[in-house]
Amino acid sequence: MGGYAVRGVVSGAALVCAGLVVVGLGAVAAPLPDRGLAAPTPVVMAAPAALPDVPEPAAAPTASAGQPAGDSPAARTVTIPVQVPVPAGVPRAPQLVFAAWASRMARVTGIPARALEAYANAHAVLAATQPGCHLTWVTLAGIAKVESEHGTMGGRTLLPDGRPSSPIIGIPLNGANGTRAIAATDGGLLTGDKMWEHAVGPFQFIPSAWALWRADAHGDGFTDPQNIDNAALAAGKYLCADNRNLASGDQWLRAVLSYNNSLDYAKAVYGFAQGYARIAQSLT
Repeated sequence: MGGYAVRGVVSGAALVCAGLVVVGLGAVAAPLPDRGLAAPTPVVMAAPAALPDVPEPAAAPTASAGQPAGDSPAARTVTIPVQVPVPAGVPRAPQLVFAAWASRMARVTGIPARALEAYANAHAVLAATQPGCHLTWVTLAGIAKVESEHGTMGGRTLLPDGRPSSPIIGIPLNGANGTRAIAATDGGLLTGDKMWEHAVGPFQFIPSAWALWRADAHGDGFTDPQNIDNAALAAGKYLCADNRNLASGDQWLRAVLSYNNSLDYAKAVYGFAQGYARIAQSLT
C-alpha cells in the first residue's frame, strides 16, 4: 500500500548467516507497482543467496478436448492449466488444476489454499513462457504475504473466484503520510478516487502499473487486479521483465526492489520466500 511500512522479519545478521554476498546495486528497473514512497531507501544492500530450488507445483491430469477419458495419466498430464471462459462464481482453471497441491501446501505453510493456487498457476505459466527467469511460487508468496497477508488483510477471506471478500484499496497517494503524490490515471475506475492513485488488490498494483502489466489468468477477457490469479500472474511477468534470472541472488534482489524500492521490504520478502521454499523442499 502507499507508504506501507514493512516490519522487517529478517535481520541483516540473519541474512549474512544465510550466505549473503555484499554488492552495490546501481539503478534498478523503473518501479512498477510504485507505492509512492517520498524518499526510497538507497539501493545498496547485501544480495541474498539464491533461494532453495523449488519444484514446479504438481498439476492434476487434465484431458485435452476430444481425448478419451480412459487415456493413460502420462498422456493427459499438463503443466499449464487450460484457460477457458467459465460463468461467474464457478471455480476457475487454477483451482481445478492445482487444488490438490495447494491443499497439501496450505497445511504446512499457513497460506490459504486459494492463494497457493494462484501462485502455482503463475509459476507454471512463467516456467513455460519465460523459463530463463526461474520465477517460483515462493517469491510470489513472499510478496503477497508482505503486501496483503495473501489477500486476507483486515480479516478478509479469499472467495472461490479469487477475489477478496471486500476490495483491498490502499491509502491515497496524495503526498501525505510519507507518500509521493501520484495523480489518478484511470478516473477512479479501480480505486473510486478520481484524483489520486491507490494501490489495489492482493499484490498492491497502482492503476497506472496495472494498465501496463495486467494479466488474464483465466482466459475470460477480464483483468481485475483484485483477483489473485490475475494479480499473481501480472506480478510474475513484471518480476521477470528485462530478462531477469531470479535464480541469481543479485537479480532476484533487483527484481524485488523494482517492485518496491525498500531494503526492509526486500528483507521481509526474502525471509518469507526462503521459509516457504524450505518447507516445500522438505515435502519432496
